[in-house]
Parts: sequence; C-alpha cells; structure tokens
Amino acid sequence: MKNNLNLELKVSEELLRKFLFVCEKEKRNPNAQFAFMVRNNVAYYEKTKGRISDAELKKIDISAYEEEN
Repeated sequence: MKNNLNLELKVSEELLRKFLFVCEKEKRNPNAQFAFMVRNNVAYYEKTKGRISDAELKKIDISAYEEEN
C-alpha cells in the first residue's frame, strides 16, 4: 500500500487564486491537480533527462514529510 505524505507549500495569494481557478476549470480538487502536475513534471524530466533509477530514489530522505503517529 502506498503511503500518502504531506507537503507544505507556500505561494503568493495571486498564484493560489490562479491555481484554484485551474483546478475548477479542470474539474479537479487542489490535491488531485497538484498530484497531476507533479506526475507530469516527473514524466517530462524523465523523458528529457532519463529515467530516475531506484538507487537514486532510495538516496532521498523523505522522513521530514512523513506524518508522526
């Protein structure tokens, strides 16, 4: 099962309003729209620069984004 992690994002009021406008037009909630954009960004990166290896991914520390229970 995949864990869902939290990420705090700080943006300007104008950018937030524009993002929420796009969400409404795309008929996605903000979380779904953000996830969609991140997936597309990663796909573009891998298409232009090569696949990110599992070994490289394992080097990334995600502990700061994991919820404490």
